[in-house]
Amino acid sequence: MEALIAPSLDAMGYELVRVQLQGKQRLTLQIMADRKDGVMMAVDDCADISRAVSALLDVEDPISAAYTLEVSSPGIDRPLTRAKDFVTWAGFEAKMESCQPIDGRKRFRGKLLGLDEAGVNVLLAVETGDVAIPLADVRGAKLVLTDELIAATMQDQEE
Repeated sequence: MEALIAPSLDAMGYELVRVQLQGKQRLTLQIMADRKDGVMMAVDDCADISRAVSALLDVEDPISAAYTLEVSSPGIDRPLTRAKDFVTWAGFEAKMESCQPIDGRKRFRGKLLGLDEAGVNVLLAVETGDVAIPLADVRGAKLVLTDELIAATMQDQEE
């Protein structure tokens, strides 16, 4: 799905953050995107993406069942889905879940330190020290809504 949608968004000046098909009986295709120019997403941006993706999906018809298309920005407490997200948002608090246990646990919360030099492990400072979580084993990750994150996001928008 990502390979189908990403080129169109790229041509429109957007970057795909996440594509997710949710639900069992009532399917929702959720698309999250950012503007490439760094400006906050507006309702008009979501509407433009929705129209373009709807047309694309009508032609390609990759989902056989009925579904609802939902387009949104990632928000302040955004999911971290791409390797570059872990670098861009280093210094902020994040929650992460790994597929495989690391030191006997799968869930972590701490200060995001970025990626290791090889770019294969996400580094996180947790209460017991630093932990390296293989990027390939990250089941889910998102920023935690904190005053620091809100202030940084607002400052970026003012600039």
